[in-house]
Amino acid sequence: MPHLVQAFPSLLVSSNRARAFTELQNSYLSFAKHRVSRHCKRSGICSSTARSIIETGNKHDKRSTTGNARTVAMDDDLILDSPGIAPQGSPTPLVTALKASARQDVATFHFPGHNRGRAAPSSLAQLIGIRPFLHDLSTVPELDNLFAPKGPILEAQKLAAKLFGSSETWFLIGGTTCGNQAAILATCSPGDSLILPRNAHLSVFSAMVLSGALPKYIIPEYDSSWDFAGGITTSQVQCAIKELENEGRKAAAVFVTSPTYHGICSNLSKISQLCHSQKIPLIVDEAHGAHLGFHPQLPASALQQGADLAVQSTHKVLSSLTQSSMLHMSGTLVDRERICKCLQTLQSTSPSYLLLASLDAARAQLSENPEMIFSQALELSAEVRNLLKEIPGISVLEYQSFSSFPMIDPLRLTISLWQLGLSGYEANEILSRDYGVICELVDTRSIAYVINLGTSREHARRLVSAMKDLSATFLPVQRVEERAESTNCLPFVDSKICLSPREAFFARKKRVNIRHSIGEICGELICPYPPGIPVMIPGEIVTERALDYLLHVKMEGAVISGASDPLLSSMIVCGV
Repeated sequence: MPHLVQAFPSLLVSSNRARAFTELQNSYLSFAKHRVSRHCKRSGICSSTARSIIETGNKHDKRSTTGNARTVAMDDDLILDSPGIAPQGSPTPLVTALKASARQDVATFHFPGHNRGRAAPSSLAQLIGIRPFLHDLSTVPELDNLFAPKGPILEAQKLAAKLFGSSETWFLIGGTTCGNQAAILATCSPGDSLILPRNAHLSVFSAMVLSGALPKYIIPEYDSSWDFAGGITTSQVQCAIKELENEGRKAAAVFVTSPTYHGICSNLSKISQLCHSQKIPLIVDEAHGAHLGFHPQLPASALQQGADLAVQSTHKVLSSLTQSSMLHMSGTLVDRERICKCLQTLQSTSPSYLLLASLDAARAQLSENPEMIFSQALELSAEVRNLLKEIPGISVLEYQSFSSFPMIDPLRLTISLWQLGLSGYEANEILSRDYGVICELVDTRSIAYVINLGTSREHARRLVSAMKDLSATFLPVQRVEERAESTNCLPFVDSKICLSPREAFFARKKRVNIRHSIGEICGELICPYPPGIPVMIPGEIVTERALDYLLHVKMEGAVISGASDPLLSSMIVCGV
């Protein structure tokens, strides 16, 4: 041991740090320390001879190749006998390759800096353990290249394409935000027209800045009793196409959000037929619908209904890690090579293989029993829905509220408590603080809950019990009259475009008092988040309706994203 410390004094520091690690971390470090110590004792390594390992590689450095993986070892008993690449036909090619690579006993001189956990920050290692660091690897050859896949990434993407019914699938480590941006960049050039709903996700508006596309907005259907928007109809898309034709323009693409955050699904089958009759590609933001089409009670997926590009947040209803998504392509209207170039432009050149492997694993989990995997979740959701409908003062979103649309995702429960005199923000604060019930989305009049593969019956009972308590507490108070006022239209229904999103982004700006901003050209993208639907967009005229809505939801407790002044006492406007 003295020789070891003399030769490698940093090991003593690492050993002291390791005492703070978990039992799993300690066992891993002890194993590594034992292997190095055993070799050093046999080799007689000390400070004066450490250099000789490099200088006389023939004596102390042996190389062996297993498959395509090279393992560098100090001696025969350190050579790993497990392959460095995933075997062909593995049910989880990327997961298998990552596991094999992490198990290699190699001298590592590459990124990331924590070096397979050897320099992991103790606070994070205590939280998540050492194993995530062992598998947090960089782009080593056996793990394939995200932008030129030939090995396990390509195989994993092909398996995903087969399961989801696409001609090609790309893994995304920048979420559906990245996929939406790539889809629009791949179909729209500067000056092209993009038909889209005004309640699209904010990523779509950043995509228009990047691409230079000009928006042709569709105002979605709105229900004042719930105070949120639904989807868009085929007739609205047809009208938008006709209006562009009258202006001598043609849509480069049609963009639809389906399902919406509240689970409302547009009739994509008819919209795709309309688009394809005009040779216009259909892009679908299916962030909330990666599970669709995998059970008879679920709506059909976007690809099943003819979409050309569909972007899914695999991490939302399925079980991959947060920030991981997939982009699916079908048909021939979109240039595949342009998609690849756009993704290479937008995605990190240092992708997380943990995120990529989680996409492979989530796909494998779904493919084990694709037609029945959601059966229990659907049964539980139906049971909870029926119990909630029986509670006085509680309303549950049903198909009748948005009858223009074919279906609402049955795993999305949107609940209104306005008859109890409570806004969504007030009710959510009570439910999270006093009952430990955490929702997915809060609106002025409603709260949305998601039933997924991991939802337990005990948690479902807690939700129902908490709603019963709220009903018993607030129904007798009869505060409905105080909350009766509600907007009768969307806050952006009267918005007007003065500059394109790209022109507004690069325009000169100035700051004005919030009340003096009415009539000015908005210079920043402001939205309550979630759901991430902008109320004000750069290039639009600031209206009194939109401003009052923002101030109202902020007062109710909404988090306002994108505003340079979080207090909303001032606003950035375009100085042109």
